[in-house]
Amino acid sequence: MSKEAEFKSRFVAVLKDLQETGSKDGPAMWLLGSLASDLSDNLKQPTSSAAKSAIDRQTYDLLLTTFRDQGNENYREGRDQHAYAIQVLTFSLIALTQRGDEQVAQGEELLDTLIDAAVTAYRRNRTTPPAS
Repeated sequence: MSKEAEFKSRFVAVLKDLQETGSKDGPAMWLLGSLASDLSDNLKQPTSSAAKSAIDRQTYDLLLTTFRDQGNENYREGRDQHAYAIQVLTFSLIALTQRGDEQVAQGEELLDTLIDAAVTAYRRNRTTPPAS
């Protein structure tokens, strides 16, 4: 299986999980909003989607490495919601490079809409994560 086909298969699984359960996990969505908000702020962009579109190749590579390392560390430490939020951001970032596939492009649009909504919700209530 090619890297693109493997990514697409895993991307679809992430989208399905978000649709079925992930988007209903308040703490995970709060963490997703927090991480994406910080990224947007650091890149001086109003939304996560805008931040993603503004990055160069060097920043892309750095983000992937950081997401991989932090995601793995959070998973090993049992911080599943943190790892999940990082996984969602990672798939959104990688989808940027796979837009030539119409299905991935459509899924990316849905995913980015969800991430931007999580950012908006987080920015409204930065100090209090929802209860598990």
